[in-house]
Amino acid sequence: AEDNAENIAVMQEYITRHGYRVETARDGHEAVTRAEELRPAVILMDIQMPGMNGLEAIARIRANPALADVPIIALTALAMPGDRERCMAAGASGYLSKPVGLRDLVRAIEAHRSTAQEQRQ
Repeated sequence: AEDNAENIAVMQEYITRHGYRVETARDGHEAVTRAEELRPAVILMDIQMPGMNGLEAIARIRANPALADVPIIALTALAMPGDRERCMAAGASGYLSKPVGLRDLVRAIEAHRSTAQEQRQ
């Protein structure tokens, strides 16, 4: 979930070129709904979004037993002391500070997806 259309387009194009299908949400409410509908392999969650913020969306996704093991990578542009801890406490699996390099983003997706697959086996 990301509320900046330009960021969405850039990330979507790059991630798609690496063989992943990308679905988007523009706010926390939509992110929760889409996660419940699609049950994605990995979720990228912007923390600063209008309406329901990313922390609340992460907590709601984690409250759904069907989504409890889906890796969620929190992304934030306003990295402040304690942000990583708040994201992890809400249920994030990982944390990246924006601007994040696209290669680093794909590496994080691959690492979290691989770890989740290993845990399911």
